[in-house]
Amino acid sequence: MASSVAVSSQGPREPEGEQERLLRRGERLALGNRLKEALEMYSAALRLGPPEGPRRLETLVDCLVVNYRLRQGLAGSRGQGAPEEGGGGSAEGPLTCCGCRGFLGEPVTARCGHSYCRRCLRRELRARCRVCGDLLLPGGGGTGAAPLRTTVVLSHLAEKWFPAECERARTGNRLGELLSQGRFRESLSAASQALRADPGDLMLRIYRAESYAGLQEFKTAIEDLNFIISKMPNWPEIYFRKAKVLHDAGFVDDALQLFLQCLSLDEDFVPAKLEVEKTLCDLLSPENVRERLKESAWTSPHIRNKSFTLSSEMEESDCNLQLHLEQNFGMPELTLESVRGSLNSVQSAHALNSTEKVTKGDGLKRVSSEPLLSGQEKGALLKRKLSLSEQDAMVFNDGGSKHKKQGETTKRDTACSLVCRTVPQHLIDVADFECSLCMRLFFEPVTTPCGHTFCKNCLERCLDHAPQCPLCKESLKEYLAIRKYSITVLLEELVMKYLADELSERKRIHDEETAELSDLTRNVPMFVCTMAYPTVPCPLHVFEPRYRLMIRRSMETGTKQFGMCISDPQNNFADYGCMLQIRNIHFLPDGRSVVDTVGGKRFRVLQRGMKDGYCTADIEYLEDFKVEDEKELKKLRELHDVVYSQACSWFQSLRNKFRSQILQHFGPMPEREENLQATPNGPAWCWWLLAVLPVDPRYQLSVLSMMSLKERLIKIQHILTYFSRDQSK
Repeated sequence: MASSVAVSSQGPREPEGEQERLLRRGERLALGNRLKEALEMYSAALRLGPPEGPRRLETLVDCLVVNYRLRQGLAGSRGQGAPEEGGGGSAEGPLTCCGCRGFLGEPVTARCGHSYCRRCLRRELRARCRVCGDLLLPGGGGTGAAPLRTTVVLSHLAEKWFPAECERARTGNRLGELLSQGRFRESLSAASQALRADPGDLMLRIYRAESYAGLQEFKTAIEDLNFIISKMPNWPEIYFRKAKVLHDAGFVDDALQLFLQCLSLDEDFVPAKLEVEKTLCDLLSPENVRERLKESAWTSPHIRNKSFTLSSEMEESDCNLQLHLEQNFGMPELTLESVRGSLNSVQSAHALNSTEKVTKGDGLKRVSSEPLLSGQEKGALLKRKLSLSEQDAMVFNDGGSKHKKQGETTKRDTACSLVCRTVPQHLIDVADFECSLCMRLFFEPVTTPCGHTFCKNCLERCLDHAPQCPLCKESLKEYLAIRKYSITVLLEELVMKYLADELSERKRIHDEETAELSDLTRNVPMFVCTMAYPTVPCPLHVFEPRYRLMIRRSMETGTKQFGMCISDPQNNFADYGCMLQIRNIHFLPDGRSVVDTVGGKRFRVLQRGMKDGYCTADIEYLEDFKVEDEKELKKLRELHDVVYSQACSWFQSLRNKFRSQILQHFGPMPEREENLQATPNGPAWCWWLLAVLPVDPRYQLSVLSMMSLKERLIKIQHILTYFSRDQSK
């Protein structure tokens, strides 16, 4: 890029940190919407050489777009051409691309769950989803990104419902391949032939316009693009395409306006942002201004026969930049020293919109009758040029002119056919919307990176066992690591629209299953592993598929609870246990998880069962008996204080190493409680002590099952006495 060359005439290079300081200050000014001062800072920074790192002018571009949008009176951040929320079925038809709003040919579902046609994503027109703002492609869609996979279910529906539209999409795909290979003559011939058969297909006109541009036939390309603008004045991409043609033809100022118009309609249109950054870098770089003026001075028809000096041309260029910025952004006059730039001298896009015959030998010349213009007249011309800040935007249809208010909205803003698509009723089949795993209607459909769609619960259960697609067996390790199972929005909308009754029945069954799983007394999920106690933390490493399913269900139902019991050789698990409350889950990339839980209520098992590989049980909860007699309560307090003091002495007598390990795992010992019967499980310190004492689990289980605080304290006292005697030996 030319702007990467430092200006030798500026003298010795400034200290290394000076440019970074100027860039940061320019960014702050741009964030504060102080465009004039920001331009001065960026211009001063670029005098020192190329900026280090990519996208350093991105903040300035955003500031320009904000000012441009305000100048145009455009409200909102998405612009007029943005799709409605939801991005699925719309007035254009049931299969509509979230990006171009055209037919969803070769559908690809992004990670966020919104679907785009392959063309929109392959050309990297957007970095973020137009509906939700999430990144569309991992790694920005570069060469290292995963290939785009067609969403199988949506592709099948498109072929079944709209075969003619699908054929158009395939034709467009072939044209796109020809253009990418630089075979412009072939793509022009193919596009023209397809347009003769279907003149209403606007996407074919885009491909034809790009073919003309590739062959340097810019005027004809502009005519095609103007025709599309007349039909779709709120489509951001068409302004980008026209701007590219103008830029390639040498009309940098008009191209810049159209790039900004594209961004005012869609602020996340990545290619337009990059082009504006590149253009600004050229405009604000003094070296590039000189080089461009030397080249354009001899080729411009206005000054080909006129003597000039470089300095006067530089001053004139500064005036043009000031007029351009003031016209489009309402800015006051800039200091000549602060911004050295040019909007490609005084060339205008009206030359391309002119109906004059242009010969191949002369290229894009002005009409011979156009007079030479003075600097003041050139400024006036800038104000009359193709500018979307005017109340009416001029559009051209095959050489003629039509007026259309920019503020008008249109229901015809689709990228392909203008015909509203409807699905024949006899083609709607519930079998097309069935999950291949559960063989039931899709419920919360999720599409994998390989393009296959399943119910969310069905897919998660499969990934519990192996990180592979259940159908094609492609690895889903990265997908599992991200754990972002977004609902495929369009597919869910289609089910709601065409299969409302079936979906209602499917939802009823799902709600019944969820209600059954939410019952914390019947069929309670059981984790058969270790002892757990009320109020005591119990971290778990979950790796078995059955327990991964169990933990996930506990979270989905909202209970966030399950039972914990130790193993029993005869009955599979013990008769007594403790409920665990999930506080946090940390998922590992391979699907395992570390679950942070804390003990809750104690329970007794009434009946055992099994569900999807893990144990369940009907249970009843245990509570300590209340002591009503004052004398008995006084004796209980005395016993409690003695045992508590004995427990503190035992803990302090441990070696520092053991104490540190206990504190790290279980936390500090709870304080003594005044009201011994305030909770159903009694004082918390008893359970903490029971968890840290090195006692056989069967003995601990007997204490857990006790419903008398007095008996529990006596048991703990016996244990402490035993260990104290053992330590004294």
